[in-house]
Amino acid sequence: MTQETEKPPIPSSEDNAIAPEEETATRENTNAIAQYFNFAELNTNLRTEIIAGITTFVTMAYILVVNPGILSNAIFLQESGDLFGELAIATGLSAAIATLVMGLYAKYPFVLAPGMGINAYFAFSVVLTLGIDWRIALAAVFIEGIIFIILTVTNLRALIVALIPECIKHATAAGIGLFIAYIGLSGNPETGGAGLIVTHPVTTTSLGDLSNPNTLMAIAGLFITAAFVARRIKGALLWGILATAVLGWILQISPPPQGLVAVPSVPVHLFGQAFVGLGEVLKVNFWQLISVIFVFFFVDMFDTIGTLTGLGMKAGYINEKGEFPNVNRAFMADAVGTTAGAVLGTSTVTTYIESASGVSEGGRSGFTAVVAAVLFAFSILFIPFLQSIPAFATAPALIIVGVLMMGSAARIRWDDPAESIPSFLTILIMPLSFSIAEGLAAGLIAYPLIKTFQGKSHELKIGMWVLAALFILKFAIG
Repeated sequence: MTQETEKPPIPSSEDNAIAPEEETATRENTNAIAQYFNFAELNTNLRTEIIAGITTFVTMAYILVVNPGILSNAIFLQESGDLFGELAIATGLSAAIATLVMGLYAKYPFVLAPGMGINAYFAFSVVLTLGIDWRIALAAVFIEGIIFIILTVTNLRALIVALIPECIKHATAAGIGLFIAYIGLSGNPETGGAGLIVTHPVTTTSLGDLSNPNTLMAIAGLFITAAFVARRIKGALLWGILATAVLGWILQISPPPQGLVAVPSVPVHLFGQAFVGLGEVLKVNFWQLISVIFVFFFVDMFDTIGTLTGLGMKAGYINEKGEFPNVNRAFMADAVGTTAGAVLGTSTVTTYIESASGVSEGGRSGFTAVVAAVLFAFSILFIPFLQSIPAFATAPALIIVGVLMMGSAARIRWDDPAESIPSFLTILIMPLSFSIAEGLAAGLIAYPLIKTFQGKSHELKIGMWVLAALFILKFAIG
């Protein structure tokens, strides 16, 4: 008698009853996300948005380490104890809150975090040089955030965006491209930076030491990332960052992660200290306080306007009439982020030009920002891993983003001096002054003047002259 082969039991309908329900629920959730964020209208999909969000987060994750390092220079000297961990939490949570508002409310793929440059002004100029207590400095940031909320509700910030000439908007996008590439090219190679461009005592800047391992890794990473982009691989920038980092770890050029997860410190010394500072503002010279708030306000306002304008041009949100739909909602995310950041214990929160990396990956909806916000919220648990990603790994992504954003310069009418000269100044000064606001200022001052020299002052709105006067006043005050 032949022994029959035992066949596996056929699953009953009860065994599989859950699977179709789970599949249906997943499909319904995906459809709900797609409908809320207008995937079809924006010609995007869930996978693209997730990759874009991860790419933007990884590109700007350095802020989780750099911002605490800068702010701790001020706070450490006035407080006992190590507050680096608490500052890292404040940085991550403020970025998560502001970016979540940007994604869910404004529905744009832009990511926010405590701003570079303004954090150095907070630490070195306001606290260390002027001797203002860091709690009062946080109160000044909080007041600035409240002012921004009021200006956003009254639509003033959106009106300023509408005043900016089309050529300056294109120039801002191109200028941000050069700026972000310059950030990628520079950096101290001794501390893990790319070091392709370094300071020089005679020529100001020069080509870096090409024998330095970090600089060589940045060059290798540039070609690795360029290869991914040339092959049109989805997530090219993200894969370029990770591949360069892993190569650096394997070659022992940068230390590998010492761990993945670390329990952060509870921010008991920072949370709510802005309110303590509000109660002590009368201890500061009135005009000194006003000047500090003005600088916070001015730099944040025009940095954000410049960044949103440039990113909006890159992503195709600004229409033929120069209108930026729902830009007020994007400004509200910035205002809420600044206010919440001050309460958490960090300096001004602003929209990041590194958002261009996610836009370049195809991110077009607010879900890109939601993904980045979730990663920022969870990132406070993964500081050890994020610290291990060297600057030479993110530098190539920034350089490639610069390439992609320079295409906006082709839309400027270079044969018209009223467009070409202000646009050129905007593009040039942004990276050289290391400030989006300064580049935008140069363009907006030059534009009405050259229009007037052409005998076309009648084409200018009074608001253009007001903007130019504000920038001149800012430079006069210093």
